[in-house]
This record gives sequence, C-alpha cells and structure tokens, in this order.
Amino acid sequence: MQRVANCILKSEDEVLLLKKPRRGWYVAPGGKMEPGEHVMETAQREFFEETGLQVADPELRGVFTFVMKEGDEVVREWMMFTFYSESYAGTLKSVSEEGELEWTKLSDVLSKPMAGGDRYYLKHILNHTGILYATFTYTQDFELLHVRLDANADS
Repeated sequence: MQRVANCILKSEDEVLLLKKPRRGWYVAPGGKMEPGEHVMETAQREFFEETGLQVADPELRGVFTFVMKEGDEVVREWMMFTFYSESYAGTLKSVSEEGELEWTKLSDVLSKPMAGGDRYYLKHILNHTGILYATFTYTQDFELLHVRLDANADS
C-alpha cells in the first residue's frame, strides 16, 4: 500500500496551498514516503522540496485511507498522514515543479477546486486540534462515493 504525508501550513489568516496542474485542484504540499522513512520526516522533506519552506513542530492531525473502486472492486488504495503547523522558516519558491504555490485566505480555502474528501479533512484540521481518522472512497475519476469519519478532536 502506498503511503504519503503532507502538511497544512497556516500563517496568520492564510494557508499555503499547491495547485496541481493535472486537474487544477488545490492540495496541501506533500508526497510519497521513501522506504524506511519516518512519516514526519516525509511530511517535512516533501513540504520543503515543493515549497522551499521548512515547517517547524508539525503535529499529526489526520490519518486517512483512500480507496479507489471500479464497481465493487478495489483497484487502488493508499494512506495519507496529514500534519499541521503554524511555524516555518525559509523563503517560498517562486516556482515549484509540482504546481503553483498560493497563500490562500483561510475563509477561501474550502471554496477552491479540490477532491471531495479533501474538503472534509481540511475543514476539520483548520477548525480542531485533535486527530481525524477517515476513509474516503472514490471512483477512478475521483468522484467521491463514500466518507467515513472518526474524529478524536478537541472542540
């Protein structure tokens, strides 16, 4: 099973998002874990590679399973570990190989084009301090079929 990690960086009233060129969807910067790599190291390494910024003291805020189905058959499955930070160092890249970097007003984050499941976890993580556990089931065209949430969040 593939494993990925990403990080949501909030600074004052903005969140750093990455607009991916393929679908024009916005995501939190992150990427695939390397063999033997610690999940937090992945989030920090991938965030730095994509943005030029080093996140400080990232907190685990989400553990997600993504399932892609064709009919009743599971054709792909992966896990994502999402971290959150409000502290960083460095200078934002003017160009990222992964897409366009954009500081987005907190109030506008959920109105950006994105995968359906991403709205659920972004809304939770930006408004709660606990960990969200979830499973998101999609078609191969990324139509969200089912969401299962289990929040262990502080109010």
